[in-house]
Amino acid sequence: MGDVKTPDRGVVKVDLELVGNEPTWFLLRSDAHHDAVGSHRELEEKHLREALERKAWIADIGDLFDCMQGRYDKRQDRSALREEYRHGQYLDRLVEVAAERYGPYMARWFLMSPGNHETSVAKHNDTHLTERLYALLKPKAPHLTIGRYQGWISIQVRRRMANTVSRVGKIALAYHHGYGGAAPVTRGTIQTNRMGLAWPDANIVWSGHTHTDFYLSIARQRLNESDRIYRDEQIHIRSPGYKEDTMAGEGWAVEKGFMPQSLGAWWLKVWSEKDGNSYKVRYNVEPAR
Repeated sequence: MGDVKTPDRGVVKVDLELVGNEPTWFLLRSDAHHDAVGSHRELEEKHLREALERKAWIADIGDLFDCMQGRYDKRQDRSALREEYRHGQYLDRLVEVAAERYGPYMARWFLMSPGNHETSVAKHNDTHLTERLYALLKPKAPHLTIGRYQGWISIQVRRRMANTVSRVGKIALAYHHGYGGAAPVTRGTIQTNRMGLAWPDANIVWSGHTHTDFYLSIARQRLNESDRIYRDEQIHIRSPGYKEDTMAGEGWAVEKGFMPQSLGAWWLKVWSEKDGNSYKVRYNVEPAR
């Protein structure tokens, strides 16, 4: 990866240079809730290690923290507090432990955005956990940027051949941490119609929040600048995260009637392929399980 720039705080611009036939990978994740008792840390760490092995770039769009055991949170339950947070100031410890936990992966991490759990703490406690974690980790993270609740990742793809570098194309990815309930019947897929209208320029629309998981491709008929009709597809993905708190048979999630939750993230694979006399950018999305 070359430079990571933020021409607008809502846009993270990634300059990606491809060499030969080797693809570049991105790990797209959200909703780790890493400090929760129900967080599947082993699976999360497995994916982070795989990201290092693949030399993948890591983007996180919120709820990295669970942070529900604070003084002003009506959902707090001290029995759900991990041992490492039982001593010292709770919010301070959240940031300290997170910095230690995620520090080894910072060389590959380029986006860190807040979710509704972080914005709730900011509203009620006058401290922003995502911004504090970013400040601690930035010295170890040359590519790290802090994003908004909703924003764009613009991947500018170039290809190096011999001593020349030529532009291949761009992938426009719109992200939104997510909103609404768990939608146990539709899994949130109804929202894809609204998002498709809101972000018509996006090749990929990515959200999280509901701890559900889906991949949905919407075919579109387009008209280019030369008045030629062509077909493309807009991919919608939802990342489920790493928290599962229904299997114990008790607690807040069970009392609210939440169903068993999906786990994991998504891999975005980017490569270039010859098409006639030129190269074009190609990409696909695969589940990280």
